Amino acid sequence: MTHRSAARVASSPVTRAVRAGLGADTAHRAIMPPIHLSTNFFFDAPGVYAKYDYTRTANPTRDLAADTIAELEGGCGAVVTSSGMSAIAVSTRLLSGGDLLLAPRDCYGGSYRLFSAEASRGGYRVEFVDPWDPASLELARRLRPRMIWIETPSNPRLRITDIAAWARVARDIGAICVADNTFLSPVNQRPLEFGAGLVVHSTTKFLNGHGDVVGGAVVAADEDLLEEIAWWTNVMGVSGAPFDSYLTLRGMRTLHARSRVHEANALRIVDLLDRSDVVARVHHPSLPDHPGHDIARRQQTGWGSLVSFELRGGRAAVDAFVDRIEHFALAESLGGVESLVAHPWTMTHASMDEPARRAAGIGEGLLRLSVGIEACEDLEADLERALAAADRPTACAARVRAAQR
Repeated sequence: MTHRSAARVASSPVTRAVRAGLGADTAHRAIMPPIHLSTNFFFDAPGVYAKYDYTRTANPTRDLAADTIAELEGGCGAVVTSSGMSAIAVSTRLLSGGDLLLAPRDCYGGSYRLFSAEASRGGYRVEFVDPWDPASLELARRLRPRMIWIETPSNPRLRITDIAAWARVARDIGAICVADNTFLSPVNQRPLEFGAGLVVHSTTKFLNGHGDVVGGAVVAADEDLLEEIAWWTNVMGVSGAPFDSYLTLRGMRTLHARSRVHEANALRIVDLLDRSDVVARVHHPSLPDHPGHDIARRQQTGWGSLVSFELRGGRAAVDAFVDRIEHFALAESLGGVESLVAHPWTMTHASMDEPARRAAGIGEGLLRLSVGIEACEDLEADLERALAAADRPTACAARVRAAQR
């Protein structure tokens, strides 16, 4: 269940990810580590426990994936779970009935749904705030939550939260600071270095990177948190499957190389969107006028490849855009080699009621792109065609507004 990072010869995270587990097969001396699909393992004698007895509790393949994620994030260890949502759920098991969770108003829709549902049944209390607003830091000091949840960049507006500032508040009031690092991965951000206690991932996204695994992970800064997270993962039965762990480990070997292409493509697409008259606003931390740009420069080592933007024509323009787009699949998820487009209003954040979506800055004209590693000229040409299609309802709406005036 729990796997702690072992001491290694000094090397870069790139090298450690590529070479994770190489030479682990002592039976046949295979270069790549074998996959252990066995449900159970031999006992030497009744009551004599070895490291592995039952795969829900511990599995060599899953431990290797956990070890690699922990090394990349700089944690003392990690657990690998069955999904990103189960990683979030396990993390919030550290809360009791009277505890308060402070969470971002514009967090991922699935997180918002889980936090709200648990609060409504008395699992814990939740308060949604704007963590990029400095006034929220003082509010946290007054409310004294047991857990502070950070999502930076946020989903889908890519708002930036100052991890170090919130980690200081958490330390001062005795709270656990949890950072969801799914949108950037440890290639571009390492929240534990800024004081976070736990880091959560949907490994479905960048860590696996190939759209064929659903999984999650929780990385801990210290042994006490790790032991508690591991205990709940086992008790709840949400451990990741060995085969999924194997595929995630394979994906992480190319994470750094993929991330470079993802980001290079994304920066060109940000420029294209920023120059378009059809687009009202582009959301990406690389833009100098993006809220939190300076904080992102300080705590990130890359800008990331998620881009969101608002079409001037609203929902009609969105429908025209997605009808014309070809190289961006209309689908949820992100971080894979393939490019995707999502409509948060009807997809990722549909579980939020309308007032909550509006409060989070999510309108019907907002689209989110997960920029893949295809040839960028193909992606740019595709977007230009889709934007041209979206321009027609935009122009029509403008004429109607002019007539009404």
